[in-house]
Amino acid sequence: MMIGVVRKEHFSLTRCVIMKSHQFMAFIEREDDGFVALCPELDVASQGGTVEEAKANLVEAVELFLETASPSEVESRLHGEVFVTRMEVTVG
Repeated sequence: MMIGVVRKEHFSLTRCVIMKSHQFMAFIEREDDGFVALCPELDVASQGGTVEEAKANLVEAVELFLETASPSEVESRLHGEVFVTRMEVTVG
């Protein structure tokens, strides 16, 4: 039977980061040969060649915004209530 010895120098101190998950809406629409994605609660947008790519790029853009923006900027841009509905418009 082998007994391993763990030496202190094999450990490094790392900062403990608590991750918090948030849910936001994503509107994705075709534009020319690609797709544009918008997070209306934060007014953050991105794009991609496919729906999946546009969504992934939007997730990254929102994460970067939340990591780098000041709390006051996040607060000023955050739209707490966003409603999605359909409407009928009569023309002519």
